[in-house]
Amino acid sequence: MNLQEYEAMEKKRMEINLRHLENGVRFIDMRAAYIDESVTIGVGTVIYPCVVLEGDVTIGENCVIGQNSRIVDSFVGSGTEVQSSVILESRIGERTKVGPFAYLRPGSKIGNECKVGDFVEVKNSSMGDGAKASHLTYIGDSDVGKNVNLGCGVVFVNYDGSQKYRSTVKDGAFIGCNSNLVSPVVVEEGAYVAAGSTVTHDIPGGALYVARSKGKVLEGWVEKRGILKKKKK
Repeated sequence: MNLQEYEAMEKKRMEINLRHLENGVRFIDMRAAYIDESVTIGVGTVIYPCVVLEGDVTIGENCVIGQNSRIVDSFVGSGTEVQSSVILESRIGERTKVGPFAYLRPGSKIGNECKVGDFVEVKNSSMGDGAKASHLTYIGDSDVGKNVNLGCGVVFVNYDGSQKYRSTVKDGAFIGCNSNLVSPVVVEEGAYVAAGSTVTHDIPGGALYVARSKGKVLEGWVEKRGILKKKKK
């Protein structure tokens, strides 16, 4: 690209941004927003610096698209906040919070009033209205129902090295921290998976699933093994 081509591209970019500004979009720094001509943005939405909107993107009214977010070929409903996240070929409902540092891969469908928090990755999966995955969770090839809570460190184990499988977590279920759901499994409505469990078969509605070895305490073990060095006086 030569200088003349670059200047023409920058002129076009500013024309696009100015058009959105005139239509009621708010920019923190209009010079630092990168928006394709095909993008639609609703009135009252705020665009922070270093936002990239590519392809067939529709953003509703009164959204916040936070700094360093990239959205490609996706729909974002009104009142939704996206903070420092990447969204690819996905659909997000209204009044949902995404990020910071979330990754929505192609085929993700997030409902209304959901939470997809920090370091959460969603791939080819759905989350019903009110479902929450607040941090450090992988949701792959699965369907999560309404008002489901996924604790920190939950992993949908969808790949066995040769094939991928799909799991379902139905409405109102609770999946405790550091649990693994080895697909394909079904967690029925209102079921509760205890923290630290590995789920390998279906769970009936309203049941508690616990899969842990019994803990035990070995007194004096650290000193006998000489693992910790004594502090010098």
